[in-house]
Amino acid sequence: MTVKPIAGITRALPFWLSLALLPVLAFGAVQGGWSVLWVPVCTWFLFSIIDVFAGLDNSSPDPQTPDAQLFWYRLITLVWFPLQCAMTFGLIWYASHSAHLGAWEKIGLFFGIGVINGTIGITYAHELMHQKSKVERWMADLLLAMVFYSHFRSEHLLVHHRYVATPRDPVTARYNEGFHRYFPRVLVQCLRSSWNAEAAMLGRKGLSRWHRSNPFWRYGALQAGFVVLALLLGGWGGLALLLWSGGVAIWQLELVNYVEHYGLTRRHLGGGKYEHVLPRHSWNASHRASNWLLINLQRHSDHHYKPDRRFPLLQTYDDTEAPQLPHGYPVMTTLAMIPPLWRRRMNPRVRQWRRSHYPDITDWQPYSKATNPLPR
Repeated sequence: MTVKPIAGITRALPFWLSLALLPVLAFGAVQGGWSVLWVPVCTWFLFSIIDVFAGLDNSSPDPQTPDAQLFWYRLITLVWFPLQCAMTFGLIWYASHSAHLGAWEKIGLFFGIGVINGTIGITYAHELMHQKSKVERWMADLLLAMVFYSHFRSEHLLVHHRYVATPRDPVTARYNEGFHRYFPRVLVQCLRSSWNAEAAMLGRKGLSRWHRSNPFWRYGALQAGFVVLALLLGGWGGLALLLWSGGVAIWQLELVNYVEHYGLTRRHLGGGKYEHVLPRHSWNASHRASNWLLINLQRHSDHHYKPDRRFPLLQTYDDTEAPQLPHGYPVMTTLAMIPPLWRRRMNPRVRQWRRSHYPDITDWQPYSKATNPLPR
């Protein structure tokens, strides 16, 4: 593993590739027809092809790089919300007032918006919610509210990072659990666990779960604001398009969540305690192009090991320290939609991971039993 320099706009520029999706989306809206589907084609297939030729990036930056040298990296996450807001609601108005777009073209167009808002918007929200700045956290809340998944912030910070790779984490996909069973499960369990986590925090302060400081009040207000805006711009049809795009974005997020920890578990130490989170408890991917698109989200092993690191400083690991995905997320999330192909590709890797890191554990059944992350 080599260490690479981090400073400079030139080195940050590849992470701005997400902006290229906006004119592609605008072209589809104006042109109509099958061109409305160019966004998912680009994010899933084009970046998968580029990954093949761009190869892997196994270098790591200096983790002590000061924030002052990260300006051009951080800026893309800060400017994204106004761009996404203008794109989403501008196209709600446009689609609602354009005669050349039929019903299926509007559905296809807002499928693409959902892909962008999930692949890029939620990924950027994930980066922003981990920061100390109130401005960045508010940006995260706004991006999540636009896809009606605001509770993801509470669930991710208070539940997922604490219980990752244990049966107490709803988001950690169990070994042999297909995505089509996983998806409805996490929709229910994550909402419940995030609410319970916030209620538990308020309870420790002697406050009711209904106290005004519960962020769920803010989540609801922001989501209601976006509902009103969609109604004003596009009526009930505009709201339906916004809800549809939000559903697609949530599906995109949970596909990634499914991939990131599938089948991985931390050793149970007894008494409800587990070993410390290590790089080996998340799947790692060093595919260069998809990491540009997803601002290094695929360096997930280091993110869980050091959650406070900004995305440009995330380290990568070889296969002795962290399990490696055979492809980047665009390919792996596609495979996840086809459970037999997914299991054929990933189950042998999970079994090899178990033999390598936990050869003494012969009974893995207790690690597959889901329990409530927090008491009600």
